[in-house]
Amino acid sequence: MSIRLILAIPLLLVPTWFGSGALAASTQGSCPSGSMNATQYSVGSGTASGQAFRPDGLTAAHKKLPFGTRVKVTNPRTGASTIVIINDRGPFTRGRDIDLSRGAARAIGLTSVGTVCAEIL
Repeated sequence: MSIRLILAIPLLLVPTWFGSGALAASTQGSCPSGSMNATQYSVGSGTASGQAFRPDGLTAAHKKLPFGTRVKVTNPRTGASTIVIINDRGPFTRGRDIDLSRGAARAIGLTSVGTVCAEIL
């Protein structure tokens, strides 16, 4: 038996050892349009745009995007996505790019802080 064949056999058995998810995992988690560090927020009464804050709405806060900008956010781990409208300023925590309302975070399965794929529409 050649050395190449002996080294190749363990590679062929990887899907058997870890299930079919071993190959699928390599394609999940990538963001073709770009990513943002996100968190959810649900406290407040008003927004910087003047709209009432609706925790269960599909809205978000961003430091620089204009109010009314529509952003498609996708959880790269689950593939779930939704469209949010920027209506507030923030986040004001270092290292975070976007704050999602509780409703938007629930829609994509984000339970705390995480990375989301973001596409400005």
